[in-house]
Amino acid sequence: MTTLDRVGALSVNGFDASSAVGLSTRTLDLVERRRRVLGPAYHLMYETPLELVRGEGVYVYDADGTRYLDMYNNVASVGHCHPRVVEAVTRQMSLINTHTRYLHDAVIGYAEDLVGTFPDRLDTAMFTCTGSEANDLALRIARHATGGQGIIVTESAYHGGTVDVAACSPSMGPASVRDAPWLRTVPAPDAYRVVGDLGTWFAEQVQAQIDDLAASGIGIAALLIDSIFASDGVLPEPTPFLKPAADVVHAAGGMLIADEVQPGFGRLGASMWGFERHGLLPDIVTMGKPMGNGMPIAGLVMQSSLAEQFGRDLRYFNTFGGNPVTISAAQAVLDVIQDEDLVSNSAAMGERMLAGLRTVADRVDSIGDVRGAGLFVGVEFIGPAGQPDPAEALRVVNAMKKRGVLISATGLYGNTLKIRPPLSIEAAEVDYFLEQFATVLA
Repeated sequence: MTTLDRVGALSVNGFDASSAVGLSTRTLDLVERRRRVLGPAYHLMYETPLELVRGEGVYVYDADGTRYLDMYNNVASVGHCHPRVVEAVTRQMSLINTHTRYLHDAVIGYAEDLVGTFPDRLDTAMFTCTGSEANDLALRIARHATGGQGIIVTESAYHGGTVDVAACSPSMGPASVRDAPWLRTVPAPDAYRVVGDLGTWFAEQVQAQIDDLAASGIGIAALLIDSIFASDGVLPEPTPFLKPAADVVHAAGGMLIADEVQPGFGRLGASMWGFERHGLLPDIVTMGKPMGNGMPIAGLVMQSSLAEQFGRDLRYFNTFGGNPVTISAAQAVLDVIQDEDLVSNSAAMGERMLAGLRTVADRVDSIGDVRGAGLFVGVEFIGPAGQPDPAEALRVVNAMKKRGVLISATGLYGNTLKIRPPLSIEAAEVDYFLEQFATVLA
């Protein structure tokens, strides 16, 4: 596989200053100032970068007042600047914001409400600021409980940015996994390419790496997956293909960590949590990003026995994890999801979007597959011989932006569109997206 074939999660739709043309004086100035003071590690999106200044519902606005339909940003899960989230954060900020070594009813109340959305055995929550921190804490807990150190992830996964979690994110590039002898990767369970029973096939890939970890004296601690395989190209079906892999991990004494940062909070339509589509009971579930609709709150939920063992033997403290202000945002998000029935809306609008996209796909040869669950949809582009076509995916991404619609691309080859609008999207907006998509593909 060439370097061109294997793209990184941050570079697949990244701005390239060396080939940029037609940028305004203001944009050029901002790009240069940003490069000078923030350095090259920060990436911008699109051929022409956006300067966004405000958002409302499913729309964002740039500095010139141009409106864009946001079909990508799952962070604002209940819509940009939802009034109930804004009001809750503002109210709590005017009272107090402090850490979790003091009693605070809001923190306890939210934890009770949150675990109430999970199966009964997942009954204990811990809070962090970011999904990266949540996954890092999950690795610590799994390793402490099992005695193993090995972690298995898919070959183009993304799980975050701390040292160990970046190593669990091969989509960030080979340098991130270079110093992680405890990491093993498996091919993603891609039903578009795998022939035969997908569950059996994926379990065999996982078992081979469990055996290798055992032979290396490292041992298995956990299989870390997100159930939509977002960075591997959005791979939702056919459920429940994950159960055989979970079974072989548990049989080897390892744990299943379900990373719900992207598929969680109703995004997949069928249920509140993505792992539920596969009939799984993870040992640990992590979450972040959409949890606070943009406020920096994340966390994990696990069985109480794990939390008790970890808390007895090791210390953990996070100054800002679960502070009252971000908790108020998370509580408002959870309340909005339930009060506005956004899980059902995700299912209905997702079905509408998939049907429309498949109608377009039937008319063009460049689309190899349309797949999704709820409001998490992937559209894979292929060339004449069926090979991945990242150039066409990138063309569509930037052409849609010019028509006022924001999406991105993902996957091992960067040839799959990633479409994730706010859960509050309505039929008229789905139809507008489909009209623009059909025009771009015509």
